[in-house]
Amino acid sequence: MTTTEAYTGIDDLTVSLDGGVLSVTLNRPDSLNSLTAAMLQTIADSMARAAVDPRVRVVRLAGAGRGFSSGAGISEEDHANPGASGTPGDVLAAANQAVRSIVALPKPVVAVVQGPTAGVGVSLALACDIVLASEKAYFLLAFTKIGLMPDGGASALVAASIGRARAMKMALLAERLPAAEALAVGLISAVYPADDLDAAVDGVIATLSAGPAVALRKTKQAINDATLTELEAAFERETEGQLQLLESTDFREGTRAFQQRRSPTFTDD
Repeated sequence: MTTTEAYTGIDDLTVSLDGGVLSVTLNRPDSLNSLTAAMLQTIADSMARAAVDPRVRVVRLAGAGRGFSSGAGISEEDHANPGASGTPGDVLAAANQAVRSIVALPKPVVAVVQGPTAGVGVSLALACDIVLASEKAYFLLAFTKIGLMPDGGASALVAASIGRARAMKMALLAERLPAAEALAVGLISAVYPADDLDAAVDGVIATLSAGPAVALRKTKQAINDATLTELEAAFERETEGQLQLLESTDFREGTRAFQQRRSPTFTDD
């Protein structure tokens, strides 16, 4: 594929290039854009192509509908058709690659978070260089509610933004962090009234698109190198731990409780 050809997405994720802006949009609004291995791999592939495509000046990562992403799919739809979502190992590997590709991309990436963001959706958003959110948005690491641990590099990405104590509280207690609070603790870049979000995003993207590409690239790399030193190690630790937890009694109980809309009873020691 040459850089003169159009970008190609999949049914659940659209990719398009217009005026130097590569728009990548999660497109499963009925499940709050729950993520499949194919979606995550398409994100990674799109970023890899954008890295060497001189037409791309900036990337916009967003979700369709009222939310950014609910994370890896544990909805009834995903359980009814697990083959479409990918095995847990497939999803973990693709999530790590998607996050890695966003961080490594030598061009700025803007996350547009208009609503709920949970699980590995938080990782995707925080991998971006600038995170712009609606006042209606929130961020949630809900893994422990179903007997799992954060993945997709979240243990490194969140701690790098807000520090150990606040990251521990957010992850262990599975607390919802509203956009205003996320801004106050340094997790995201800016918050806007819902009606003003699109205009604010357009302004930021215009500034980045017109900016000095080499200086932006070197700035991004310098800050990431200084703050995300543990990201690769986090991928390894999270994958090893998550694959073990996915085989646990607590996870089976957690997912049953989620589907049945009840509180889980965890028994593993």
